[in-house]
Amino acid sequence: MTFDSRLLSGVSVFFAVVEAGTIARAAEALGVSPSGVSRALARLEARVGARLLARTTRSLSLTDEGRRFYEQVGPHLAGIEEATIDVAGSTSKVRGRLRVNLDAHFSRAVLAPHLGTFLARHPELSLELIMRASVGDLVADGFDLAVRFDEPPVGSLVARKLSETRVITVASPGFVKKHGRPKNPKDIERFDCIDFYDAAHGQPYAWEMRRGKHVVPLRVRGRLMTADSATLIAACEAGAGIAQILEIGCKHLLRSGRLIELLPEWSDERFPLYAVTPSRLHRAAKVRAFVEFVEEILKGV
Repeated sequence: MTFDSRLLSGVSVFFAVVEAGTIARAAEALGVSPSGVSRALARLEARVGARLLARTTRSLSLTDEGRRFYEQVGPHLAGIEEATIDVAGSTSKVRGRLRVNLDAHFSRAVLAPHLGTFLARHPELSLELIMRASVGDLVADGFDLAVRFDEPPVGSLVARKLSETRVITVASPGFVKKHGRPKNPKDIERFDCIDFYDAAHGQPYAWEMRRGKHVVPLRVRGRLMTADSATLIAACEAGAGIAQILEIGCKHLLRSGRLIELLPEWSDERFPLYAVTPSRLHRAAKVRAFVEFVEEILKGV
């Protein structure tokens, strides 16, 4: 198979469809008709001799051959794009649509107050923030990147650690006044606690307390469990029980006295925050701009 400009054009259309998630969205981004996109895909598949996309009237997904093609060709196409940007002298140009898979707590408690600044900084960019329980399949789901707590999945994804935050054990002043304070980690087991449900793994998060290398697992009791961090924090403020929460985005609750940290000497557990991208997208200008903006925000929290 020889290389020519039509092959490169077909590859670009294929990547636009994968990233947009639908032929219609890709056509809009490329400024061509949906039928033109479909014809370009058909020519590319005929050229490579394999079906790259499974298409129905309602869905579009990568075939096994399409996934291999995406992962192998992607870095080369990204290199061409970056070289073009460099030669044009517009490395700071951020435009198009950016679709981000976000942790709900991070989005609500940390990122949301700063989104106006980010959009004002990049007037040619549109931003879609989607809350999901896990990273999932970024390519198949049409995401440019994910910003998630916990260790990223292994595989072809590229992960960049942005920060880490303490896991703190808290209760409301009213709860402490009524029930007292635990004096040691195992003492927590005799209090009502609020469980946080890990939807990605289908079970509640395990409770533990850490001081240096010393880890104390806990078997807590309680009548309330939630998969929403805002509900967890609000219920804890209302005196429903002891909770373990991420310190990031919650420091103001401690400063104002709305929540009290319990056993702070046992709060050495850390939760990492990562930016995760498909391999070919980690150098895209719009992705780079968003990740750098998140890092800028994190310096002030």
